[in-house]
Amino acid sequence: MMDHLTEKFIKSEVVFNGSLLTVRRDTVELPNGKPATRELVEHPGAVAVVPVRSDGKVLLVRQYRYPVGRLTLEIPAGKLDQGEKPEDCAKRELEEETGYQAGKLRRLSAVLTTPGFTNELIHLYVAEELVLKERHPDEDEFIDVEVFSPDEIRTMIENGALCDAKTLLGLLLAGL
Repeated sequence: MMDHLTEKFIKSEVVFNGSLLTVRRDTVELPNGKPATRELVEHPGAVAVVPVRSDGKVLLVRQYRYPVGRLTLEIPAGKLDQGEKPEDCAKRELEEETGYQAGKLRRLSAVLTTPGFTNELIHLYVAEELVLKERHPDEDEFIDVEVFSPDEIRTMIENGALCDAKTLLGLLLAGL
């Protein structure tokens, strides 16, 4: 380990404890021995799924995102329940949000979203061999499912219509 870069934990204070997130204010010792404060958002982790139909078209979900005050187009995603395996969560979120089950689910990667202030880790998957079942979004989710060709996706990326980080990375890693 590179001790000359490592910060040492001293103490922690919970500032907020919500149903999704916990916010902490930690005191650390810097490599030079001086104290510093770190604000941290604890997140349970999440998954995101790139659903690709047999015709090569991709399913995206359109939803209103309150923190940014706008509608977004994203790959289906959701938080991990306590003790839930990422693959199980990916299957659950895909079906809840799109109504599709994956005949084939392949792990792409896992990414830290913004390690400067949160420990959120999103597991990325691609879902193929899709079979339409029944959509059952959470009662507080209002989502439209839309279908796009790879060419349409490239155009939306170029013109800024797709700007969600997990979506862009998932599409890139899936080869779209």
